[in-house]
Amino acid sequence: AMEGGARPGPRICEGDCAVLKRDDVFKAVPVLRRRKIIFEKQWFYLDNAIGHIYGTTFEVTSGGNLQPKQEVEEATTETKEAGTDNRNIVDDGRSQKLTHDDIKALKDKGIKGQEIVQQLIENSTTFRDKTEFAQDKYIKKKKKKYEAVITIVKPSTRILSTMYYAREPGKINHLRYDTLAQMLTLGNIRAGNKMIVMETCAGLVLGAVMERMGGYGSIIQMYPGGGPVRAATSCFGFPKLFFDNLHEFPLSKVDSLLSGTFSTETLPSEPEDNVLVEEESNGLADEKQTSLQETEEESATEAAMEINQTEEQETMDINAEDVEFKENKEKENKEHVREKQRKQWERRKKLIETAALLREKNADGLIVASKFHPTPLLLSLLEFVAPSRPFVVYCQYKEALLECYTKLRERGGVINLKLSETWLRNYQVLPDRSHPKLTMSGGGGYLLSGTTVVLEKGKSDSSNLEALKVEEPSPKRCKVQDLHC
Repeated sequence: AMEGGARPGPRICEGDCAVLKRDDVFKAVPVLRRRKIIFEKQWFYLDNAIGHIYGTTFEVTSGGNLQPKQEVEEATTETKEAGTDNRNIVDDGRSQKLTHDDIKALKDKGIKGQEIVQQLIENSTTFRDKTEFAQDKYIKKKKKKYEAVITIVKPSTRILSTMYYAREPGKINHLRYDTLAQMLTLGNIRAGNKMIVMETCAGLVLGAVMERMGGYGSIIQMYPGGGPVRAATSCFGFPKLFFDNLHEFPLSKVDSLLSGTFSTETLPSEPEDNVLVEEESNGLADEKQTSLQETEEESATEAAMEINQTEEQETMDINAEDVEFKENKEKENKEHVREKQRKQWERRKKLIETAALLREKNADGLIVASKFHPTPLLLSLLEFVAPSRPFVVYCQYKEALLECYTKLRERGGVINLKLSETWLRNYQVLPDRSHPKLTMSGGGGYLLSGTTVVLEKGKSDSSNLEALKVEEPSPKRCKVQDLHC
């Protein structure tokens, strides 16, 4: 019974992409029945979670089943016995009377984690002598080890960027979540915009932009190589309509588009096709590699099922017996070739549409976050942005952005250029022991932001430079005079 007519949140459905959370650790997984998941040294199935509201906390019970955790009142009302300090405690490993075997026996009996922790406390000879803080720390540590509790949350930019930064920072060029937040703000990303996004962050930046725009407006993703990578984008679980106004364009074609020699004939077809097929299999290809090995064949038929969208083929796949398998393969191959040609034609059509969109040169903003040198990228992509619009470039290193800054000043057509780095420090906030966390990340990368203006072709770059040279020393001269006075 929901009080005050509050609407319950969205429910976990089969086929969703959900995020598992335990303390500060996150992992994105597809919600599928009878698929074994391994997370934080725990294995379980998500079957029982389907139908529950996102944000529910579950306990892992025997057989890897999830059960919603019952909220238990902490039974710590009586005043705890605690020591004044820890100076007499020696960590020689003898203070705990329960052995490994005892704990294993308790687990096998099906005794819950909470009770195991209670037993550990009762059998610890030094627990009473510890200070109150040390006792809390001890309980927290043991709970983490023995209480198998997992929360399932709905993916969002904040959660996914935290997850990627902690798990695979290399895949997102070490783009920290606070820097991503700055990019979205500086780039003035909002519904109805026409954005150009060039990123090699597994689709995380693209997903963040799509989330902000809420399905309104259009996005053109510039991609290097064979095809756009959207592994992280598919984790967001956007509705299909969000992808209707998402276009992609190869970086290799940008120069020909600007010089007017653009054609769709010279498309790098082979690798691109594979990439797209992989992406269309719900983009969870990334997760499939990490999710733990069911038998190879099972996952192969699963992938085939996801790619072949026709109903009958799915049933064939499921009921495939060894004898029929070869015949089906031949049929599939013919289908595959036809499908491939259709896709190729479709991609050409899409590419021509995207080229037309870019030619309008009226994009409302540009976001760049890639492993490539930003200068050539920015100089060509800024051509497609309307005047008086923001652009933001992320780079892991500041040297490349400094060079970019100088080149942009020479070129003109931009104002309000700023090179910035955000500084982030986490704090532990607890009564009587609030302090900065002892570990913090070294750097979250650098941002170069600015605003486009109409570039006057008449003025030569050298005259701009001359003006700059003349301007430079004058304030210094003033200072020297001041000193003499």
